[in-house]
Amino acid sequence: MPKPRTESGEKNLISKRLAKLRQEHHMSQRDLANKLQLAGYDMDKNVITRIETNKRYVSDLELKAIAEIFQVSYVYLIDGEEE
Repeated sequence: MPKPRTESGEKNLISKRLAKLRQEHHMSQRDLANKLQLAGYDMDKNVITRIETNKRYVSDLELKAIAEIFQVSYVYLIDGEEE
């Protein structure tokens, strides 16, 4: 069974918002990966790159980790809207 994709064929909904949040916080992909690893999440720079370039799906645990690091809601990451 094929994995679902967005209407435009992307593998995740957060790629653009993740890149924007990272840039707004003046973080490189490596900086973000380091913060995630320090928080106990096994995500390296390559994972961040693949998410931002829509070459990778995002798990619920990864979504939770990213939301925690940037102190935003899941809804914001997925839809771009604050609750």
